[in-house]
Amino acid sequence: MRPIMKMEEIRTIAKSHKIKPGNFSKTALIKMIQTGEGNFDCYATAYSGECDQVNCLWRNDCFEASVS
Repeated sequence: MRPIMKMEEIRTIAKSHKIKPGNFSKTALIKMIQTGEGNFDCYATAYSGECDQVNCLWRNDCFEASVS
């Protein structure tokens, strides 16, 4: 299980994908990264606590954000 990512880590990942992080929220930035990678921008939508994307980098963060 991966630990919850800090914003600085997410900004670094965004920059590696040529995305300017600016003042985007964590959710918006992760969705931009997902789209840039050619994936579904589904971050924070696992409301039922289920997700079939078992290798997703954002999985733990996603479940946490979906509950909030």
